[in-house]
Amino acid sequence: MKVDVVISADHIKKGELQGKVAVVIDMLRATSVMVTALDNGAKKVVPFLTVEEAFDYSKQHDGEVILGGERKALKIEGFDFSNSPLEYKREFVEGKTLAITTSNGTRAIKGCDGASHIFIAAMLNARAICKKLKSLNEDVVIVNSGTMGQFSMDDFICAGYLIDTLINDNPKIELSDIAITAKYIYENNKDIDSFIKNARHYNILKSLGLDGDLHYCMKKDIIDNTPEYIDGEITI
Repeated sequence: MKVDVVISADHIKKGELQGKVAVVIDMLRATSVMVTALDNGAKKVVPFLTVEEAFDYSKQHDGEVILGGERKALKIEGFDFSNSPLEYKREFVEGKTLAITTSNGTRAIKGCDGASHIFIAAMLNARAICKKLKSLNEDVVIVNSGTMGQFSMDDFICAGYLIDTLINDNPKIELSDIAITAKYIYENNKDIDSFIKNARHYNILKSLGLDGDLHYCMKKDIIDNTPEYIDGEITI
């Protein structure tokens, strides 16, 4: 197994993922929302690039869909929920379809066409994802969503945690230079908060009073699901 890392949605190159397993991370907060909503009983998550597409889908499936997501880290007008994973409680999401659009995460997912599998990962379910990757034993590309096309410290350290966990289970895994770097960053910064507190996106969320989201999204391995994006839908 070979493991590589793409630093943001804008850095996905056409054909790069062909025949490989893609693992998409948007730790703060889109993939954390998806993992949490599904764990709390959502039937499926359908990601969209635009607000208009999400609204149209909701209208076509009246009563079955909840709308979630953000623009500039804020709730979208007319949506049911923002991009806070803490909002997606079982009482609201069980049996529902979540239509979601975000600034970075949904774009990264849509950019992974051609991969043999597309899994959704966060700190919350990292160990479960690693077990799945080990069972598949295929080459892996970890796709960091980044922040508006740029490198994001939070996604990078999450990738490092995934790689560190994979290596502990299988030391023969071959890492690219950037994958080695991500692993090194995690190994030397296991207190996630201390590392990402200087990150731009972290501080945007902090300024909005979203400390609860930050604390939750940094929790490791509290969810045991491996959401996969297939034919436009994410299910477990």
